[in-house]
Amino acid sequence: MDEERTPGKELEEKLSYKVKSAWMKIGSGELDKVFQYCEGYKAFLDAAKTEREAAEEIIKRAREKGFEPLSDYIAKGKILKPGTKLYLNNHGKSVVLFVVGEQPLERGINMIVSHIDSPRIDLKPNPLYEKSDLALFKTHYYGGIKKYQWVVIPLALHGVIVKANGEKLYIKIGEEAGDPVFNISDLLPHLAQDQMKKSMSDAITGESLNPLVGSIPFADKKAEEKVKLNVLKLLNEKYGIVEEDFTSAELELVPAFKAKDVGIDRSMIGGYGQDDRVCAYTSLTSILELDKPEYTCMAIFADKEEIGSVGNTGMESVFYENAVAELAGLCYANYSDLILRRILGNSRLLSADVNAGVDPNYEEAFEKKNCSYIGNGLVLTKYTGARGKVGSNDANAEFVGKVRKIFNDNNVAWQIGELGKVDLGGGGTVAMFVANHGIQTVDCGVALLSMHSPYEVSSKVDVYMAYKGYKAFYLNSK
Repeated sequence: MDEERTPGKELEEKLSYKVKSAWMKIGSGELDKVFQYCEGYKAFLDAAKTEREAAEEIIKRAREKGFEPLSDYIAKGKILKPGTKLYLNNHGKSVVLFVVGEQPLERGINMIVSHIDSPRIDLKPNPLYEKSDLALFKTHYYGGIKKYQWVVIPLALHGVIVKANGEKLYIKIGEEAGDPVFNISDLLPHLAQDQMKKSMSDAITGESLNPLVGSIPFADKKAEEKVKLNVLKLLNEKYGIVEEDFTSAELELVPAFKAKDVGIDRSMIGGYGQDDRVCAYTSLTSILELDKPEYTCMAIFADKEEIGSVGNTGMESVFYENAVAELAGLCYANYSDLILRRILGNSRLLSADVNAGVDPNYEEAFEKKNCSYIGNGLVLTKYTGARGKVGSNDANAEFVGKVRKIFNDNNVAWQIGELGKVDLGGGGTVAMFVANHGIQTVDCGVALLSMHSPYEVSSKVDVYMAYKGYKAFYLNSK
């Protein structure tokens, strides 16, 4: 028998706000689309474990969909028209995509920005050394990590080496079947009484995150560091490098395992780098499907978010502002700085970054009424920051309401969420940097479990809703 519908029940349904599982909201026939879409996402995670690899993969996919270099239009004086698709490559580490719309550029651009860097362990400029008859690499971790999570797991080495003659070598060791991997050792529990008395942050230090590289000595009694010398010999034979070449290299240690389904029902995805490549992939696939949008659309894939968005590939760089200026220069014969200011001031932006899903193993860290849950859809985050909203954009109610309406009108499952309890810490995104240009901005991304760990977990339905929501934003934001 159906539950009796009392006046109170009816009023509760009408007035109360209750977030429901996004799995219960997907339309007929969408379940297969969710799982199929996430197969492509897992492949992207495996192909793009570093910011350079992500940028390369993004440009490759964009070119396949007819995107052309903006520099070609500038050099050849080509005329832009609605539907023109353009890209910019920023030092191989960040990317901008444009799809030109029907409306004049001064009416503003619909923008989505994600970041393609992730926490990792970098090799120091002079990394190779020998100790206790073993060769190791000195490292410096990048971004916020729990250091103990990176020991005793298989690690792969990705990156570039620029030799003295200018030749650039691309390195990837540890991903293919039969490849060796790298490993940071830990102390056995039998001898770890002192270590285990320390706090989690102190038990493993940054200076001890040194992976094993080799153990066979070079067969020469007079050589001082025989194991190190043998490693250098092998590297020279395979790549033609000498030790000094490490000084002009960017080499990153990342987990050497692939993205996998999680759970008996295969409803979740476990993998490295989902912060923030989950938002990068979903915003990429959404803009690649646009034809002739009403408003010009822009996807930004930025670097350096995990260390403050600094440098010439981070969101504090003028590169992204310059990209809009270059586009405007092609659209307006009378281009001026004032036109650029109008374009930016009339633009709308989703800062597409992840949020922390409530973890049932650590519920005490969350204020559950105002946090996000994996499986409940795309997360709108009005503000991030630390404690008193420090370092936050804090989006205005009008823009949050506009985005909320877009999602509701397009059957996008969404939820509102903060980043944990007020006094526990918090975090930041690129939102505050883009909002400085007067752009209407709100954070909007996917909730994760185990964020910043070597193996983050997302919900497949949330990934799909991010794609669906970002595409709706591109097509409906005014």
